[in-house]
Amino acid sequence: MPTPFAFSGSTSTGIASAIEAGVRSGELAPGDQLPAVRTLAVHLTVSPGTVAAAYRMLRQRGVVETGGRRGTQVRAAPTVTARLNLRLPVPVGARDLSSGSPDPRLLPRLGPHLRRLEPEPVLYGGEVSPIEPLEAMARDRLAAYGIDPPSLTVTSGAMDGIERVLAAHLRPGDQVAIEDPGWANMLDLLTSMGLTAEPVRVDDDGPMPDSVEAAIRRGARALVVTTRAQNPTGASISAARAKVLRAALAEHPAVIVIDDDHIGELASTEFHPLAGTTANWAIAQSVSKAYGPDLRCAILTGDDETISRVEGRHGLSARWVSTVLQSVLVSLWSDPEVAALVRRARHSYDLRRTTLVEALAERGVGAYGKSGLNVWIPVPDETSVCARLLDAGWVVAPGRMYRVTSEPAIRITLSPLDLAELPSLATSVAAALHPRARSYAV
Repeated sequence: MPTPFAFSGSTSTGIASAIEAGVRSGELAPGDQLPAVRTLAVHLTVSPGTVAAAYRMLRQRGVVETGGRRGTQVRAAPTVTARLNLRLPVPVGARDLSSGSPDPRLLPRLGPHLRRLEPEPVLYGGEVSPIEPLEAMARDRLAAYGIDPPSLTVTSGAMDGIERVLAAHLRPGDQVAIEDPGWANMLDLLTSMGLTAEPVRVDDDGPMPDSVEAAIRRGARALVVTTRAQNPTGASISAARAKVLRAALAEHPAVIVIDDDHIGELASTEFHPLAGTTANWAIAQSVSKAYGPDLRCAILTGDDETISRVEGRHGLSARWVSTVLQSVLVSLWSDPEVAALVRRARHSYDLRRTTLVEALAERGVGAYGKSGLNVWIPVPDETSVCARLLDAGWVVAPGRMYRVTSEPAIRITLSPLDLAELPSLATSVAAALHPRARSYAV
């Protein structure tokens, strides 16, 4: 049995520092419950206000969260790194369908492209903006979607770009409308920035207009939407939904709109961004799903003010995105064989996704997966369903990681699976949702 954590400190700063140190060391794990304010105050012989202030500091830093009757507990993804690996291991023989990663068999090999490069030395004081060949190719690709952005830059992935846009316009305490269910990392990012998430309901066609309007009425200063392959539901904004949302956003020109097109070229659905309707906007297009998560590049387009602020702040911190990485991306975009591989990957993900959704439907299980790498399955109880699937040899992601107020569900990532495995998985999911009652002899 683990030794109880020794809480300490006589000031709010000291108490908060001790708890944060416990999270870093692994003595306090994600999900661990912290004592009630008055209980810890008595234990440390301090006032309840001192403990409440410590908990408030930790919430603002994204280390803990407070949830009504659940009290205060360590966040599932605290914004401090534990020295211990707290992630539960995947049992031997089980299949890990929880990662959200692309299929490594469908990623291009970077070695040949790296060997072709002969980069010139880049010194301090160089350009923050993308290299000319990358910008030209990016603008050509955007033109195919009918987009001619005023400004364009490159960031170290879509999340980096989104964070920089939010930091360029918002301050701690501001509210941001985000999809619910939505990307788990986005929820954690907002918490770490001191921003408040305003949940927006989602269906197959994207964010629901009434819910977006309600979030804005509640004070949301920004809206972040996933244009295609929404994680975790697979939603993709339709042309009709985009038209309605753009008209609604035009009535709120001060709202910052960010389109996250993380799936990029792997999407078989059309691209209908919302950005450009309000004064400040951005579109983040990642290359990680098609070309590999280690290629930390994303194209960020937007209005002049937003991109100027992003590049200005970038120039003071990370300075620039490696021109070697940018050159590798240019090489990949120029290679017909890589383009053919991306097309094959797109078809493969679509086939796996539709096959699983249909197999589940045949077994009486409803599931969502209009686009992307995942399938979202509503369930009555996440814990019991995940446990039964683990017993059957499948590790899936519980929906609580992606939800604010939406209903329980599980997320299944398809990239590790072959078509032949999908019927067996569908059968296991159906059995986990509808377990047979046991009979006991008297």
